[in-house]
Amino acid sequence: MTDAIPDLEIRHDAAERRFDATIEGRVSVANYRRVGDRLQIVHTEVPRELQGRGIAAALVAAVLAYAQANGLTVVPLCSYARAYMRRHPETRALLAPGAVV
Repeated sequence: MTDAIPDLEIRHDAAERRFDATIEGRVSVANYRRVGDRLQIVHTEVPRELQGRGIAAALVAAVLAYAQANGLTVVPLCSYARAYMRRHPETRALLAPGAVV
């Protein structure tokens, strides 16, 4: 991870069902959908000029921390979220029954 953003401020926008961060005037997001006690991570997006700085990883980590803090299981529908959970086996305890990474 090069050029990591120190002190990245991630905001939870519950009304929009997303976690977001604004860097250099550009918004990066991790969108989710709540279905009962499951949190489906549906989309992660970082503007091209900000990629490679650990922003998407920080957003997905924030979603997973929120799920854990609220007793929710996770269904990673987004390919980035699945890849993140593959790279971080400690997060797999959050997987909903039947969900795969």
